[in-house]
Amino acid sequence: MKALVCKVCGFVAINGTAPEKCPVCGAPKEAFQEKENALNVAKDKNNLTEAEKKHVPVIKVVEMCGLITGSCKDINVKIGEVEHPMLSNHYIVHIDFYIDKEFISRVILTPEKLNPAAAIHIKPRQGTVTVVALCSVHGAWINEAAL
Repeated sequence: MKALVCKVCGFVAINGTAPEKCPVCGAPKEAFQEKENALNVAKDKNNLTEAEKKHVPVIKVVEMCGLITGSCKDINVKIGEVEHPMLSNHYIVHIDFYIDKEFISRVILTPEKLNPAAAIHIKPRQGTVTVVALCSVHGAWINEAAL
């Protein structure tokens, strides 16, 4: 899947437009480059390949937040239906979260110390959450879910 990628930090602009400055690292618009195969997506969500089973983000939206009562939804993400490895030479580098194609957060993961998962707490709203996970070996993988 074609997308604009920041050459400095790997942020992917999934809305098709390079921002004036990267929301992750602050690099200028000129640091963005269009890449033909920037994002991997499951070809058939009901029949995943072995590679897709380890890389496609699994998103769970929890309507009642466990920390902030009354004004919060949890977005829990694990990488892969089959847990992705977190080895020094093959791991999930980071997980980026977007709401309605607007970037909201990045979680950076440390190999051998963390699991390939992250959670964020958002204010209640409708729309779509998109998650992009970067594998150190197999590139960026994308998935989305309704809020």
